[in-house]
Amino acid sequence: MTDTRRALLDALASGPVSGPELADRLGVSRAAVWKQVEALRGEGFEIESADSGYEVVAVPEYGGGAIEFGLEAPFAVEYHDRIGSTNDRARELAADGAENVAVVADEQTGSRGRLNRPWTSPPGGVWLSLALRPTRPPAHVPAFTLAAAAATTRAAREAGVDARIKWPNDVLVSEANEGTSERKSGDASTVGERDRGGKKLAGILTEMEGESDRVSWLVVGIGVNANVEAADLPAGATSLLAERGEPVDRRAFVQRLLEEFHRLRGRPEEVLPAWREYAATLGRRVRVETPDGPVEGEAVDVEFPGALVVRTDAGDVTIYAGDCEHLRPV
Repeated sequence: MTDTRRALLDALASGPVSGPELADRLGVSRAAVWKQVEALRGEGFEIESADSGYEVVAVPEYGGGAIEFGLEAPFAVEYHDRIGSTNDRARELAADGAENVAVVADEQTGSRGRLNRPWTSPPGGVWLSLALRPTRPPAHVPAFTLAAAAATTRAAREAGVDARIKWPNDVLVSEANEGTSERKSGDASTVGERDRGGKKLAGILTEMEGESDRVSWLVVGIGVNANVEAADLPAGATSLLAERGEPVDRRAFVQRLLEEFHRLRGRPEEVLPAWREYAATLGRRVRVETPDGPVEGEAVDVEFPGALVVRTDAGDVTIYAGDCEHLRPV
């Protein structure tokens, strides 16, 4: 979307605006205003022209312009019906100097999650990646992952789905019955029940480039199973559609997610409280696979910028990265 069209949408979001006023605000001719209005109509916006001026009376169900219209966060939206990976595209934009761009797609064909695991991204989901240039040191980057998880969870809960966060970046919906498996704890064999915490609703993948003292760019990828049919979901996953029994308004959902993420990134002191509020991991017995080996114990807290504190028989262990698994009591 062009800067002029984006500025036009911002102006129209406040109500009817006359052609001359729009031309003055945008610094273009009235003919250019008319051309941009026609372009928006071509995208599916219903715009009426009356004595009071141009007025948006209906917005497309989904798309770049639809998400930007009325969005109370400074993100430009690049929308694709189909793309290989929104993270890949956001990295390209970030490497070219882009900032505060949300790459959104209806479908991804080459998406991935943490540890390069495949991520199913069929049509109807919310697949978006944010190209950011934060003025923070690289050590603070995990806080952006936590902020994205908290923002996604709040948007899901406001949509009527009881979502929770599993450290560090999975958004889950609890389920009554979960499978069991045998686990090994150190040298002692124990039989415990694995509790993933619920069915996976969303995940976050954060990538960055920078130096020891600064971040050149940061990409926060967020994948949400929104209006995805149960038959199209992998085992152990759920969707907003499946939980609600009806589709969610994806435009409103994405707007809420972006607005909440923007609010949290500007208030780093609120990120950890927001994450703790929705944490499924804290207070649970966990096993975390770390580069130095597995750590098993009770998850008791999360510390800035996103480290998990696990209370073990040998004392508290602070974990900055790892693959976390919930365990039921033996």
